[in-house]
Amino acid sequence: MTQKSYSIAVIGAGAAGLSAAIAFARDGFETVLIGGLDVRRDGRTVALLNGSVRFLEALGAWPTLVPEAAPLETMRIIDDTGSLFRPPPVSFSSREIDLDAFGWNIENVTLVEKLAEAARNYEYLTIITEQAKDFRTEADRAVVSLTDGSEIEANLVVAADGRNSRLRQIAGIEAHTWSYPQTALTTILAHDREHREMSTEFHTRHGPFTLVPLPGKRSSLVWVMSPKQAERLAKLEDQALALEIERQAHSSLGAMRIDGPRGLVPMSGLSVNRFGAPRLALVGEAAHVFPPIGAQGLNLGFRDVASLRDAVVDAFDDGREPGSPETLRQYQRSRDLDVRLRTAAVDGLNRTLLTGLLPADLLRGAGLLALSKVGFLRRAVMREGVLPHMGAPRLMQDASAA
Repeated sequence: MTQKSYSIAVIGAGAAGLSAAIAFARDGFETVLIGGLDVRRDGRTVALLNGSVRFLEALGAWPTLVPEAAPLETMRIIDDTGSLFRPPPVSFSSREIDLDAFGWNIENVTLVEKLAEAARNYEYLTIITEQAKDFRTEADRAVVSLTDGSEIEANLVVAADGRNSRLRQIAGIEAHTWSYPQTALTTILAHDREHREMSTEFHTRHGPFTLVPLPGKRSSLVWVMSPKQAERLAKLEDQALALEIERQAHSSLGAMRIDGPRGLVPMSGLSVNRFGAPRLALVGEAAHVFPPIGAQGLNLGFRDVASLRDAVVDAFDDGREPGSPETLRQYQRSRDLDVRLRTAAVDGLNRTLLTGLLPADLLRGAGLLALSKVGFLRRAVMREGVLPHMGAPRLMQDASAA
């Protein structure tokens, strides 16, 4: 049985896993990335907020990504629920918090492809396209079994293998899951009018309808609705679907046409009771899943990676192993509050849209009204939405951090 040893093994070659492998290799840790790339296009994009952009700059990946991305200079929220208490639209400008842009929007697959290209240039990074099938811990190491019968030894294993994480299950980490009566329709649109680098989120009674800029007169769509409506729209021809989308957008971007593949994503949530086990750390959707509201999902996953990188570097500086119990305790402390607060906030907002109860509408509307009228509050919310005020990982504070 073939067996190789590394300092760190990263399982899962999505955006979170790729960034983790690059981050550790960048700092000189012998790292192996295990898993195949998923480059199927499904119309999904990710809004990389300012902290994530700094992180990607530090990894050396940002110069190849920025030509494929569009800046998000303004975010607008419109209450389209038909509620009796409906506040006026609220707009947030990145200039209010001294940023050129809140972040940049890019197709998920493009992000993965560019990160994979960057990963191939790192001296301390080995890439294995086999899948991990088993995991066990021994006194001073972890052992990962691969589908080809070989084994990998590592001091620390990073589970970036998604919401159905096999490693999380093997390690016995409890996951609480839930579902919503919603499905997201995703696609890429071309339109007649300029988006002016503005992301627009309509809050409807079935969930958010969000248009996010892409380069040129193009935008990505995430339309959260009932599963029945999603199935109906998914069967439409491109021209008929584009007309439905234009109507839902109140023709804010003029005539539209479908300019990319479509995807249907059932809405669900997942949280874990802990972010690690002996010799194992969870990152990305292996640790948390929630609806696509406020561009928090992958940005939270990148913060997982950057926080784990800080814990590993601190361990090395203190003469400890990457997979030591103290390293994993530091990682747990760094992620616990951030992940739980974001999960609760997104879940709470989504559920207020679905209830249809006047008290929930009043609460949501009053919150938006306060954000539109109280300057210091809106700036605080914007800064916190882009990057947590407390405990931000070092590579997200300054791209030149060691």
